[in-house]
Amino acid sequence: MTRVLVYGLGIAGTSVARALVARGHEVVLADDHLSRQHELLGQEIGAEIFPAGDLGALAALVKSVDTVVPAPGVPETHPLFAISIDAQKEMLSEIELAYRWEQMRSGGPRPILAVTGTDGKTTTTLMAAAMIRASGKRVATVGNTETPFIDALDSDAEAFVVECSSFRLTLTSTFRANAAVWLNIAPDHLDWHRDFASYVAAKAKIWAHLQPEDAVVAPSAYKDICGVAQKSAGRFVSFGDTSDSNYFSSGNELVGPQGVLLATSAMKRSLPHDVQNGLAAAAMCLESGVGARAGIVQALQEFEPSHHRIELIATKNGVRWFDDSKATSPHAARTALRAFPQIVLIAGGRNKGLNLSELALEHEHVKAVVCIGESAQEIAAAFSGLCPTAIATSMQEAIEIAGSLVSANEVVLLSPACTSFDWYKNYEERGCDFATRVKKYVGHEDSQHEGEGR
Repeated sequence: MTRVLVYGLGIAGTSVARALVARGHEVVLADDHLSRQHELLGQEIGAEIFPAGDLGALAALVKSVDTVVPAPGVPETHPLFAISIDAQKEMLSEIELAYRWEQMRSGGPRPILAVTGTDGKTTTTLMAAAMIRASGKRVATVGNTETPFIDALDSDAEAFVVECSSFRLTLTSTFRANAAVWLNIAPDHLDWHRDFASYVAAKAKIWAHLQPEDAVVAPSAYKDICGVAQKSAGRFVSFGDTSDSNYFSSGNELVGPQGVLLATSAMKRSLPHDVQNGLAAAAMCLESGVGARAGIVQALQEFEPSHHRIELIATKNGVRWFDDSKATSPHAARTALRAFPQIVLIAGGRNKGLNLSELALEHEHVKAVVCIGESAQEIAAAFSGLCPTAIATSMQEAIEIAGSLVSANEVVLLSPACTSFDWYKNYEERGCDFATRVKKYVGHEDSQHEGEGR
């Protein structure tokens, strides 16, 4: 039996602790902010709880264990990383631990698809799962989702789609998928990683252990990502906007190696990023053999994007209001800006160490900007001299200002490019508050929820 330190007791950390104890390991629990709930967890599973704060005591604790499993929320700048490395202790992420256990499964491991990227991970993960489900197989979406990978190991799933954040990939050393896609790259999470190079290196780990029979799915538009892909042992498969990619969009059609998959007009929403995410998901499912062509086509026709990602909230007097609260980086917000010709943008929140001036690279699409949250002045400075800006001190005020600036056939878009933690608990709460207030502002009974965006 090994002794394992689980540091960070959120959803993933709690699941890991319970799973380790269930498999006969001795567990020590720790968190920077211990609570009564953590004490109850320790009592429930019979685990020792280590009080946080004393680095000397933490170093001694790390020396006393065999393995350290930090939760995804524990950044690599945390003293735990340096202490564990200095003590030469193995550090594992939740998906690495789950992967190792899955390889030992009676009856053999089940197929795994993996998705990473700065933006689009969740949508592509859900699309791939929908394709597998439409192909007649039970599938679990795990990792950076509501379900840790480790929690799904005892399920009846016949395949897994793992959403791989850089946090989870950083501490992988054997994790492998039958097909894995790296969607895109831009600076992000610099409040977690030491620097951008560390962030990129973490993403690259998704392909580090692939074998020749595995599919390495890469975006043709990102030559640096393709360069990493082509060094992998797996089969290189590309997707993009041009026919030199294996999977591509041509006019009004999505095309794969076997020919046309479907017309983009058949999709419920076909903004440029929807098409690219669909191609990436289709490539993974077809190249791995986990999905059938008919299932891929059915899922592409039926798939509806998740909430808070360029989600149409209301239409009134020719003005469409969109919630893109999930866009917590400039790269994600720029994707939304490119989707519309004329936008009144609501942006701002808590910056996570990123260059918000990158938003202004899409200024041709922006009629005016309403700046909110802690980074309001920074957003305003980015667009200074390019378009009118205004600062709002509440979401309600931001909506009212945006409503006064927008005209018919234009869009009001909440795409913050920042986290929500200044005003809200998370991006979901921010998006829901925006949606509720917009519906009241335009008159809910007169608003229309249309499947627009094609």
